[in-house]
Amino acid sequence: MAVPVVIPDGIRADVETLWRYHDLGHELRPCDVGIGLGSHDLGVAVVAARLFHEGLFPWVVFTGANAPTTVEWFPRGEAVHYREYAVEHGVPAESVLVEPRATNTAENLGYSRRLLAEGGIAVRSVLLMSRPYQQRRAFATCKLVWPDVEVLCASNPLGLDEYVRGIGDVRRVVDMLVGDTQRIEVYAERGFAVSQEVPGEVRAAFDRLVAAGYTSRLV
Repeated sequence: MAVPVVIPDGIRADVETLWRYHDLGHELRPCDVGIGLGSHDLGVAVVAARLFHEGLFPWVVFTGANAPTTVEWFPRGEAVHYREYAVEHGVPAESVLVEPRATNTAENLGYSRRLLAEGGIAVRSVLLMSRPYQQRRAFATCKLVWPDVEVLCASNPLGLDEYVRGIGDVRRVVDMLVGDTQRIEVYAERGFAVSQEVPGEVRAAFDRLVAAGYTSRLV
């Protein structure tokens, strides 16, 4: 029998605090394009296909090469696998653009912007789709590198426990959640993203998780 994938009680409250912080809760409305940001999470392609069919955008760009955390999941590249999923689930192939080179969020957005411009697609608004705990960082990055577009963010709408079960690895999820929290301030300081507030309870939860050893994704 498989071992249940369960968040330990001792860290659950802190993990939930960070999880809520990264969910921007945007009210979605139609945008000129959807952009699916590459990661280890196929849920990006899942939500992109669903929102396309709901009429939220006429074009979708999947962007992402590979990283050490994704190559085993998506050996042909994150964007390529996302596209395959979307087309298999009814998104017309001609509505999907693939950007296969990006290895970070700034490149995801910069290369996607260039690809859309080369295709003659005018963009005033974008709907960024990412893993749940990447929303805030994706928003802050887009505000810096593509400041003239309206930005909305979305993720596959799963609860924390359901998401962890889908990934199948509690430590992987918590490590990456902690890493994305650190990047909110670090990337703003380095000029990679706009600055955002980090509430005291978020900072305290982050510190406790770092002290508990969830550090593999820290920069």
